[in-house]
Amino acid sequence: MTDAPPIIVWFRRDLRLSDHPALSAAVQSGRPLIPVVILDSGNSDPWPPGAAGRWWWHHSLAALARSLATWGAPLLLRRGPEAAVLTELATVTGARAVFCNQVVEPWRQAHDHTISEHLAQGGVGMAFFSGSVLFDPDLMIAGRGRPWTVFGPFWRRCLALPAPNRPLPVPPAPAATLHLASDTLDSWRLVPDRPEGWDSLAATWTPGEADAQGRLTAFLDDHADDYEHGRDRVDRPGTAQLSPCLHWGELSVRQVWHAVSASLDHRPESGPGDASRRAFLRQLGWREFSTHLLHHFPDLPTRPFHARFEAFPTRRDAEDLAAWQHGRTGYPLVDAAMRQMRTTGWMHNRLRMVAASFLVKHLLLPWQDGAAWFWDGLVDADLANNSAGWQWIAGCGTDAAPFFRIFNPVLQGRRFDPDGALVRQYIPELAEVATPQIHEPWRAAGSAAHAARRGYPPPLVDHRLARERALAAFRSLRPEAEAGNI
Repeated sequence: MTDAPPIIVWFRRDLRLSDHPALSAAVQSGRPLIPVVILDSGNSDPWPPGAAGRWWWHHSLAALARSLATWGAPLLLRRGPEAAVLTELATVTGARAVFCNQVVEPWRQAHDHTISEHLAQGGVGMAFFSGSVLFDPDLMIAGRGRPWTVFGPFWRRCLALPAPNRPLPVPPAPAATLHLASDTLDSWRLVPDRPEGWDSLAATWTPGEADAQGRLTAFLDDHADDYEHGRDRVDRPGTAQLSPCLHWGELSVRQVWHAVSASLDHRPESGPGDASRRAFLRQLGWREFSTHLLHHFPDLPTRPFHARFEAFPTRRDAEDLAAWQHGRTGYPLVDAAMRQMRTTGWMHNRLRMVAASFLVKHLLLPWQDGAAWFWDGLVDADLANNSAGWQWIAGCGTDAAPFFRIFNPVLQGRRFDPDGALVRQYIPELAEVATPQIHEPWRAAGSAAHAARRGYPPPLVDHRLARERALAAFRSLRPEAEAGNI
């Protein structure tokens, strides 16, 4: 047993043992460890996890606790203001250092600075390690010292840089640990009540580092070679579904980057699957881009990047918003998307785009209302990706889709759910509708029409009229826009 003061290892959104720079550095010091997770009761977090996120956090913490116990260091759970909890731990144990991985969200970095100053007054140092991004946002600067705001040149710059550091292995078991009184996970009551419970999430996901590693391996083995062409099909498993694992840090983005890159490097010759794997790396690039944007533009979750969109003529309609939230718009692909999220806590990216476009362009409702609903309902709700994605669809973001692009949910359904499998899975009211009418059941005839009317609503708006209304709204915002473009 060493007499050296222990190190507090503060776990946050890095719920893993492998490629955990703070944990590895603490073990390397040879000092006793105190792994801790803090449930902040100081209301410092302006973006606490939503309902689905809290469900995931609960189960991922349980998995982390099991892994740490097997590894040789019990996980300590404490509730309270973060600075106060860390100060008390340091006082009771004699710890003189807190190690943690950085979280690059602006509010978090500001709060970490405050905590660091508070601890320093008591002689406790705080060390931060990079573990959540591929490239340092403060070093990824374009011309004239400005951050990148267009994805294409940002990604080209990423690819021109040296590869991110290789992931760290699980460190050897610590020489010593301290056993302290801990809260029980159940006492935190992270999982909110909801009438139908959370059985469907438990049937879909197994949070934790081990399952995350398994998901990555399965994707590389089974779907990576067809990712470029299969990722948009919403009726079949063509994506990796790693987003919650990345958000909660059960996998590091470096681990995913290097696993995919290694699968390319180890091939004897280039093949069609290589383009798909590079397309997947590009999606990691979009995740990185969104994180860098939020780091440089803290208002991204609440205000449009382009200030002129503050004047966009949005509507306020509680009934339309509720219809969209609960999958009652009358457009099957949109409704299946919203019900998929309610059932599984996840939504296919193509469906996110279609559902978001419907809210902001068919209904002219504020994108912030949609972002808030996704934040509460998605197990992978990530502030950077959620905010940047909604701004992209709304046309007001940094690298946004043309503002006049308005997804037709019928055509999107025919293209990406051609047999209606996804619609039938999540909208049982339409199970008997023939495939030609599955994405526009109001055109169904006979018994199929009767089935379609079995509690399923007619379209909330007519697509053609809604499109014209949206284009008029954009014209009012930008009267100088060329008529030929919209």
